[in-house]
Amino acid sequence: MRQGWYVLQTLTGQEQKVQRLIEAKSKEEGIADQIGEVLMPTERVMTVKNNKKKTIVKKLFPGYLFVQAAVYEDDGKRRNEPVWSFLKGIQGVIGFLGGEPPREMPASEVETIRGQAEELQEKPKPKVVFEPGEMVKINDGPFMSSSGVVQSIDPDRGRLTVMVSIFGGETPVDLEYWQVEREEPSTQESQGTK
Repeated sequence: MRQGWYVLQTLTGQEQKVQRLIEAKSKEEGIADQIGEVLMPTERVMTVKNNKKKTIVKKLFPGYLFVQAAVYEDDGKRRNEPVWSFLKGIQGVIGFLGGEPPREMPASEVETIRGQAEELQEKPKPKVVFEPGEMVKINDGPFMSSSGVVQSIDPDRGRLTVMVSIFGGETPVDLEYWQVEREEPSTQESQGTK
């Protein structure tokens, strides 16, 4: 039977559990040949906590999985009941996106999503995105504990230029996103009143 791509809606936070259940139970039920890949696209995100750089894995589509399965018979009209019932019966599955009958997703869209996810796996993106003109505090490197204003941003490299007051003048300092944090509004206000 022909396998198509479908989007399964899951309980948020249970995507990985549902993915493992589909993969394991399809073998037990003897329908593994009718269930292909179960895709849960993720991205790597850099965060800073207690001045330590950490990379975490985050789901690109929380609450959804992409499943390659023979949901319909070869005629494309009648449901393949064993696969249909199996997927709907997995603990944590809410149903198919698009209701009933579910619409098949074009394989090209799945490949685009897969490509984006692979790119985001290779190059982690910063969790926090900064804006020009924003006040930041430097928490790493020779200018640690200094504050400055974001002058420019290079999101592709995860770097930014911050104007820091040193030696009586403004100096541009090139930093990585993880080396700075947003200045709290109360800190900015108190600095402005001095």
